[in-house]
Amino acid sequence: MAGRIRLTFQSRVLSVMLALCWTMVGTFMLFQYHREREFKAMLLDSQLQIYNSRIIDDIKQGEDIGRSVGRIGSAVEGLRVTLVDRSGIVVYDSNDKTPFPDTNHNSRPEISEARLKGHGHSVSRHSESDDVSYFYSATLGDDGMVVRSAAPYTHTLEEFLKADGTMLWIMGCMALVISFFGFVVTRKVSLSIKRLNRFAEKAERGDRIYDEDAFPHDELGSIASHIVKLYIQRDEQHREALRLERDKVRLKRQLTNNINHELKTPVASILVCLELLDDHPELDETKKREFLERIGVNARRLNALLKDVSAITRMDEGAGMIEKSDLNLSELIGDVVAEESLRTDMRIAVDVPQLTIRGNRALLESIFRNLIDNAIAYSGASEMRISSDAEGNFIVSDNGCGVAPEHLTHIFERFYRIDKGRSRASGGTGLGLSIVRNAVAIHGGTIKALNANGLTFVFNLDAGTG
Repeated sequence: MAGRIRLTFQSRVLSVMLALCWTMVGTFMLFQYHREREFKAMLLDSQLQIYNSRIIDDIKQGEDIGRSVGRIGSAVEGLRVTLVDRSGIVVYDSNDKTPFPDTNHNSRPEISEARLKGHGHSVSRHSESDDVSYFYSATLGDDGMVVRSAAPYTHTLEEFLKADGTMLWIMGCMALVISFFGFVVTRKVSLSIKRLNRFAEKAERGDRIYDEDAFPHDELGSIASHIVKLYIQRDEQHREALRLERDKVRLKRQLTNNINHELKTPVASILVCLELLDDHPELDETKKREFLERIGVNARRLNALLKDVSAITRMDEGAGMIEKSDLNLSELIGDVVAEESLRTDMRIAVDVPQLTIRGNRALLESIFRNLIDNAIAYSGASEMRISSDAEGNFIVSDNGCGVAPEHLTHIFERFYRIDKGRSRASGGTGLGLSIVRNAVAIHGGTIKALNANGLTFVFNLDAGTG
């Protein structure tokens, strides 16, 4: 509701806590105050009952009540003594300054109680005869006569009957201390609530959330801290997923653009050759053979490009779906080297122990085939060496010209070429080393290139079996 005053969690809890605390303290204080007043009234009543009993004893012995009162004296300052017979008529009253009471006194509370229990008292009642408030104490004698003593409410009597204020002050101070600690405790709890509230507001707005605020070291603080950390982790994972998705879209767009660019040259060359052959049937056989060879070279280049694009796309989008089996890697490398040696004079040495790996045969073959093809096409090397240890850590090196340092960090990028003219002339697609990097990653490894008396590739493959 608009304009409605909203109390904080701390204010609500503290208000309830203080209300309960002060209600309890107030109730106890009232109870204690009433109990102390009753106790003091009982003390005064006991004193006056003793006084009344002495007068009754004197009357039993035949002594005149007036003489007995004068002899015993006054138990309290201004004490008034009244003798009431069985019928309720006042037969003696020590107060001679006011008219003698002539009303029936059996209806008086203290006298009614005395006739029932033998003694009775009334803490405060106004006397109609002299217009003064008294504390009455009545005692029943054996002959039905009631002796009643009345102590007027002087300052001294009021001070005596008043409850001691020390206990009230102590209880009040205790209530203040409890209120202070209640404030401290609720404030501590409220810190976690406020922190969670700020977190919820930021989350609702979509703001970036950092775990910069510390929570109190208690159960609620621990729960709140775990909630914030879980949200931050989820938020970071979500942002990372979005970043990867954007990178994937960017790479796809870049791959599409590069593919279009790479396709243009061989397609254009094939079309030119076909148009020349179609428009000039009179060309001699040597020229026709040259155009057909050029068509064949570009067609094979197109075929290689499409195969590489298909392989790298399959790795990008279905790495988790690629079938794997236990393979003897040393035999696989030997087969690849044997095939590649047929088309090069470069000497390829293999030093790989018996090594079983769980992987995809086609992708593992593509790693070593592309590394060998890269050395044959670009390094100018006379020797190449493939070695590994029993843990699946590989070194593939050649004694060729190497790569300029500024190119080393880019050679695994798709369609990256150091010498574009030479690359196209050799029939390269620009995707070979990118395929190598992806295939290594699918098999749980990483790869890097460095210059060491030629170009050296260092990578690892997960040698664990399934």
